[in-house]
Amino acid sequence: MGRTFTEAEYKNIKRREREVIGEMLDQLKNSKDRRYLFRDKHVVTDLKDMLNQAAERYGDTTFLKQKPSAKEPYKEYSFKRILNDVNALGTAMIDLGLKDKHIGLIGRNSVEWAETYLAITGGVGVVVPLDRELNESELQQLTAKGELTAVVTINDKYYDMFKNIKASGETDLKYVITASLREDEDKDNGLLSWKELRWTGTKLLANGVKSYLKAQIVNTDLAAILFTSGTTGVSKGVMLSSRNLLLDAILCQSMFEARPGDTCFSVLPMHHAYECTATFLTCLYSGASIAFCRGLKYLRKDILEAKPTIMLAVPIIYENFYNKIIKGLRDKVSDKILLRIILDETEKKHLRLRLPKKVGNEIKKIFGGNMRAMISGGAAADPRVLDFFCDLGINTLQGYGLSECSPIVALNPDKRKYIKNASAGHLLPFVECKIENKDENGIGEICFRGPVIMMGYYKDPERTAEVLDSEGWFHTGDLGYLDHDNYVFITGRAKNVIIAGNGKNVFPEELEAYLLETPYIEECMVWGGDSDPGSEWNGICATVRLNKDALESKLGANYTDEQAYALVEHEVDRINNSMPRFKKIAHIIIRKREFDKTTGLKIRRFVEDNKRA
Repeated sequence: MGRTFTEAEYKNIKRREREVIGEMLDQLKNSKDRRYLFRDKHVVTDLKDMLNQAAERYGDTTFLKQKPSAKEPYKEYSFKRILNDVNALGTAMIDLGLKDKHIGLIGRNSVEWAETYLAITGGVGVVVPLDRELNESELQQLTAKGELTAVVTINDKYYDMFKNIKASGETDLKYVITASLREDEDKDNGLLSWKELRWTGTKLLANGVKSYLKAQIVNTDLAAILFTSGTTGVSKGVMLSSRNLLLDAILCQSMFEARPGDTCFSVLPMHHAYECTATFLTCLYSGASIAFCRGLKYLRKDILEAKPTIMLAVPIIYENFYNKIIKGLRDKVSDKILLRIILDETEKKHLRLRLPKKVGNEIKKIFGGNMRAMISGGAAADPRVLDFFCDLGINTLQGYGLSECSPIVALNPDKRKYIKNASAGHLLPFVECKIENKDENGIGEICFRGPVIMMGYYKDPERTAEVLDSEGWFHTGDLGYLDHDNYVFITGRAKNVIIAGNGKNVFPEELEAYLLETPYIEECMVWGGDSDPGSEWNGICATVRLNKDALESKLGANYTDEQAYALVEHEVDRINNSMPRFKKIAHIIIRKREFDKTTGLKIRRFVEDNKRA
């Protein structure tokens, strides 16, 4: 960053970038691994080049779809229009003095968020997407830690927070730019309208200003800093280059491909690496459209209107769909509409579906009627839930990644015979995996190496050295193994391991998977109890939220708390009977409140309140 090359030097840099990526894509095309299903990929050198090529290839076809209001239909924005807007915004940002600066970005998934991200990474500086669930104090810490000169806010809520952060004088924040105002609030004080800024850029372009159009981008330079979830005092700034991000977006499409004509439903926050790379950047590269969901509470309404062909989500979203569908199917059995459904009593929760085509199509209408594939990531999914949707003809694929890996390193291929949803997925091309410090069962720490691995943690060499060794291996902290077909299987998280009284390791994720097989448990968290010999909480504990529909189906609408507890206790006893003594669950806590979760809908394991009723 900050370097300027002569025209000849810069041409040579871009030529070499194109050659290197071209050689990789040629190797992919000639790979003998049959699980790489989609191999015809075009070369892009950086995120700006990706957008320029998309506008040239796909032109006036729709890239982004957004609802202006609840009563209005989706408004469509073409690839060409997005490019024009991005060029205007980037030109204005450079004119404002933001070249090579760190710029925060926060707010709902939107056209404004997408254009800002592309403008910053396309020649302005470094984008720092911020978690929209953080409070003002936490955002102030990240503003300082990320050395932000400016921040773009999409919603009033965040604009007000950052005005306070700027006014505090405790950071170097110079500009707060908001998409919620049409005119600058106080330009002299750095309080700017995003729309006005973009209009300024349009006028500058019309007057021949080419500072942004000619901005030099080296694809190995820093493009984005992603702060990991957790308290901001311990959050780490993952540094990703333009090359990291574009290669991850391209390589994950060797096993699953978005195509022109596809509409991907965007429901997860775009500040998450998963949604940003696997939805936003892959659709930009491939020419597919993105329809933004207004939020989880509008998911069912918006999906019916958007009629998407692809969706990426976390397991709990698919599980909620699954539970509603199963409840509906059971209600119809008595009407003899679903005569060919067989409930497998030994599995309790799993339906072996032999549905008439008409019934399958009715279920597909829940997703808008056009869904052809769904991706699950961000947490471990119940493979039987994923297989359920596969049986309906919607390939539902589990993948695996971490922010430090851009984030995707493994994905199940989009072909039924290659899907192993008990795994986290097959390794991406050019991603190496090794299992370190294996135990007697071949389980050890999962490590990755390859072109998608981060540059390191921002200004944190000590913590970088803890996870990134001298040979380029990233140590994930996840435990598992690699099978003979190069599928990754995860058994637990090293830092979550419970040490039993006999010194054995107990992985809470394993016990949680067993608990979630019962239809009466909606969500759960397994944790290690007090080691004090006098404590009532010695042993392994499980905090669970119950599935009201399943309980009513079993016990009747007027069931009592005591009946519910007895039923769950019976299920836990059944699980314990198949476990060695050191793995048995000793205590059950029934929780009626929602768990405290991250914006990726993961239960926060180290929040003490999540252990309580």
